[in-house]
Amino acid sequence: MQQVENDEKSLASELLKQKRPLIYRWLGDRIYSLLIFTIGITVILCTVLMAVVLYTDGASAIKEFGFFGFLTGRVWDPAINLEFGAYPFILGTLITSIISLAIAFLPALAVAIFTAEYSPRWLSYIIDNLINLIAAIPSVIIGLWGIFVFAPWMRDNFYMNIYLWSLDHFPQLLPFIGNPIGYGMTTAIIILAIMIIPYTTALAVDAFNKVPKEQREAAYALGATKWEVIRMAVIPYARGGILAGVMLSFGRAIGETMAVAMLIGNKNTLPFSVLGPASTMPSLIVNEFREAVENIHLSSIIAVGFYLFIVSLIVNLIAAYIQRKFSLTGARTV
Repeated sequence: MQQVENDEKSLASELLKQKRPLIYRWLGDRIYSLLIFTIGITVILCTVLMAVVLYTDGASAIKEFGFFGFLTGRVWDPAINLEFGAYPFILGTLITSIISLAIAFLPALAVAIFTAEYSPRWLSYIIDNLINLIAAIPSVIIGLWGIFVFAPWMRDNFYMNIYLWSLDHFPQLLPFIGNPIGYGMTTAIIILAIMIIPYTTALAVDAFNKVPKEQREAAYALGATKWEVIRMAVIPYARGGILAGVMLSFGRAIGETMAVAMLIGNKNTLPFSVLGPASTMPSLIVNEFREAVENIHLSSIIAVGFYLFIVSLIVNLIAAYIQRKFSLTGARTV
């Protein structure tokens, strides 16, 4: 054994003494550093350029109605008065994103806990691939499935029953419930929750797998059960990855376009109802961009895109900060 170690040390010394080609010395390091720096700066410049283009093209609407006046305006009238306000779409975006995230969080966390802590390795491999497969399905395909299968099924089995019960027993709820046509805010929220579950699940599983082995062993040594180990040792240690997954899923929900536009009903005025149609910032852009005739209408749509860009950027920056703040390093994992 001692002879093998001496031979390995001798071989390492000889390799270090050999003169490496120029490309592998200071020149290679400089080329690599310059390449990485250029790529990083390019990404930043592209992001800034997108913000500048969106603001420049939407400046007419922002100047016409005011920066905050455009945000708080409740009227979107591209036909007669040419008056535009983004508040209904901002409200619709926040409602659908927050509620869908609240619906998706517990199922995603449950799947992540089962995959990382309970399932055998072969089953966790299958679940991981299924999660990735769901995340890879194009949103337009999910939207088509929602139009032809999910929305009619929900309308016939749930929405109509709720509407008829309210009609017979509590008519005061009808304005709040809305018309149960099947295409509306509730349908879009449920579909959006299904779409963001894989993102939260994948990052939560990755966070659980990064929990050090010693963390679990210490909890077991104190007499904790399997669930107590997960609750008191694993989840608190992995909270950074879980929160980062939640924030990234929130950003995904805010920016989702096609599936929401196909299922939400696209109503541009307030108030919204639970089962009735609504609208979001991405759905407004995809529905009206090609139909905009007046310059102020087109500028208003681009201004909505500028505000959507700001919201998405803030959400992603918060997610990156959380993931960096609670990152786990320096320990062996399971």
